[in-house]
Amino acid sequence: MKREKLGSRLGFILLSAGCAIGVGNVWKFPYITGQYGGGAFVLIYLIFLAILGIPVLTMEFSLGRASQKSPVHMYQQLEKPGHKWHIHGYFAMAGNYLLMMFYTSVAGWMLQYVFYMISGKFEGKSSEQITGVFNTMLGQPWILLIFLVVVIILGFAVCALGVQKGIEKISKYMMLALLAIMIVLAIRSIFLPGGAEGLKFYLVPNFGKMFADGFSGFLKVVVAAMNQAFFTLSLGIGSMAIFGSYLGKDRALMGEAVNVTVLDTFVAITAGLIIFPACFAYDIDTTAGPPLIFQTLPNVFANMPGGRIFGTFFFVFMCFAAFTTVIAVFENIISMCMDKFGWSRKKSCLINCIAMLFLALPCMLGANILLFHPFGETINGVLDIEDYIVSNILLPSGALIMVLFCNFKFGWGFDKFKEEANTGKGLKVANWMKYYFRYVLPIIIGVILVYGIISPFI
Repeated sequence: MKREKLGSRLGFILLSAGCAIGVGNVWKFPYITGQYGGGAFVLIYLIFLAILGIPVLTMEFSLGRASQKSPVHMYQQLEKPGHKWHIHGYFAMAGNYLLMMFYTSVAGWMLQYVFYMISGKFEGKSSEQITGVFNTMLGQPWILLIFLVVVIILGFAVCALGVQKGIEKISKYMMLALLAIMIVLAIRSIFLPGGAEGLKFYLVPNFGKMFADGFSGFLKVVVAAMNQAFFTLSLGIGSMAIFGSYLGKDRALMGEAVNVTVLDTFVAITAGLIIFPACFAYDIDTTAGPPLIFQTLPNVFANMPGGRIFGTFFFVFMCFAAFTTVIAVFENIISMCMDKFGWSRKKSCLINCIAMLFLALPCMLGANILLFHPFGETINGVLDIEDYIVSNILLPSGALIMVLFCNFKFGWGFDKFKEEANTGKGLKVANWMKYYFRYVLPIIIGVILVYGIISPFI
């Protein structure tokens, strides 16, 4: 089958950014920033995005464009005869399935909260009652199932329309709407009485807080920033390589990686501009952790003038962020099955839609019927395990394999990677980067991998 292509450069940037922009940006980034001291953490995070995220993203785009295949078959096109790099393609395929097995549930929660906000469910409730709404929601498996089914069917329906008419077109509209909503929400939040203190906490680095617990405290902040910079771009399981395979040869890929990273970072930073001024204005704990979005912020909306409208738009924005990722990863899964089994797009969509409806059930039930706590007292043990395997093992180990493959002669090799990455106009990979890519990047990713594996147990 002839390889489908994206219709425009803007479509590529928005679609790739849409894959990267997700719950990790607008949920995890703000609460991690709150936990690790605000502005100083943000500064270190931005440094690691530049020295880690952009190089690895460039390599993943290059692998996709050079091979013109999905991750499950891209190594076969590029590796030397007899080599076994292609085995990673099957782990990448498994990683995409595993990611969607829990991510679709979280997207369903976001969608359900849109309806809660529209209906005024939080108005007139106490802080304890608002917290209880989330817990009650998780205890209703049939309601959760309805929203899960809606997310999965809608996602595959968009993908079934094709790359240009479905994925690119819908993602463009959602991303542009997402950006517009974010800007409006950020302006509203910044001008709340007391919001200036939240801005100061968020944007002004306070290095004293970083060293409050000595060098070990500083190291925790650095590792957390390194982790977030890596995971925010969804690197390592081929989620970005697929869009490289749909891209023409007119643009150099490091420049495109910078564009996607800047857009991804803009969304993460703007999410903080929405959340921190609002939290300070209403004296809400910014270190609340994972419950920040579902249990803490609804308290803000319940007490804010016009909070029902503000909260509705906030969760619409969260839905768009989650759904753009769902569509992008579904496309990865569909494309891999088309490459592997020779299925048509519609057949791949139908089979995978049915499969995903069953594969996502354990996580959905993990909040109620299958509830247990492998990593301490959390809201969903199944989600914790699936997230741990993807985020702590498959993403960093996959990125490490890609970096080694792109930079050593026993893989694809730096010269071939550089030739592909530098084809077209734009920012180029320089020769001096070879030694950084070969010897420093693997160490940074190795630290992330080791720390991620042991972190739940220390």
